[in-house]
Amino acid sequence: MTGAASAPALGAGPVWDDAPWPALPTLEGEVEADVGVVGLGGSGLACVHELLALGQRVVGVDAGDVAGGAAGRNGGFLLAGATAFYHDAVRALGRERARAIYRLTMGEIDRMCAETPDVIRRVGSLRIADSAAEEADCAVQLAAMRADELPADPYHGPEGRGLLIPTDGAFQPLARCRALARRAVRGGARIFERSPAVTVARGAVATPRGRVRCRDVVVAVDGGLEQLLPEFAARVRTTRLQMLATAPAWEVTVPRPVYARWGHDYWQQLPDGRIALGGGRDLGGAAEWTYDAVPTDAVQGALERVLRERVGARAPITHRWAATVGYTTNRMPVAEQARPGVWAVGGYSGTGNVLGTLLGRGVAQALVRGASPLLAPFA
Repeated sequence: MTGAASAPALGAGPVWDDAPWPALPTLEGEVEADVGVVGLGGSGLACVHELLALGQRVVGVDAGDVAGGAAGRNGGFLLAGATAFYHDAVRALGRERARAIYRLTMGEIDRMCAETPDVIRRVGSLRIADSAAEEADCAVQLAAMRADELPADPYHGPEGRGLLIPTDGAFQPLARCRALARRAVRGGARIFERSPAVTVARGAVATPRGRVRCRDVVVAVDGGLEQLLPEFAARVRTTRLQMLATAPAWEVTVPRPVYARWGHDYWQQLPDGRIALGGGRDLGGAAEWTYDAVPTDAVQGALERVLRERVGARAPITHRWAATVGYTTNRMPVAEQARPGVWAVGGYSGTGNVLGTLLGRGVAQALVRGASPLLAPFA
């Protein structure tokens, strides 16, 4: 890698981890709740909050710290819609479902902004084409979105040509999850860190040193969902996503998050000038289908080339990190009852910041009320 002699060690941690976090307790012994939630990332915490609002007693557990997985180690993008670009979603799902998902996720971004305004910037997002073929595809996406009266504009600027989605945004994902965890505790939830779920069954979640006795269980896990719930092994596969970040790079100006090269590369500039950049998974080959959340020289080298040659940032690299996420065979997320008394939410195929919170709330509603309008377009 360029400048490898002074580069930070692989796996130095996410740029988002910039404030102290007082550890929450580890589960020891037996506790009781109406619902046990496994996984305390964005979707799990959204589920916890919705369950509290519905009058449920809630216990949450996580294998590591709050948002210690992809929820606190992603690119910090808030994007409306399904995983696929809108016109591709229309083709795969039908216009009605694709439009319903897009409008629900736009509303979810509104809700997230109201919930944690201090960590979200509603600055829009760019999809930038890296080829003539991709520029033509952007035009098709624009036409499909305008036909359904969804916000999108053609874009030609310093980043290149493509699309501007004015209602998207950027955020500090780890700070948001920590804020939600603190509020959940104040609201009456019991939350335990460093308490991995060893077994999940109807009525109980077992951890190495404790047990949650509960009526229902929600497994809100993205990467590794198929390990905890083997019934999803044919549908969900875990992969690694990698990122890096720099010191303040005032030699460049990136006003809003950018998706480039069909979404394979993505970056944003933080308010303090630092660049957070990720992607390159397609260049890592089969090795990226792994549970190992450790950066690699091959992908980090590709990311560094994008940083220097595409973005134009010269500032030194200060962070390199990775996380695992779940990809589904049809790129539609999991949000359903996996077995009696056990619900699952995950498999966001790399775009879970908005979908995860929406579906986490939807699963909570369905569990308590029997159905949720938030889940209807995903069925």
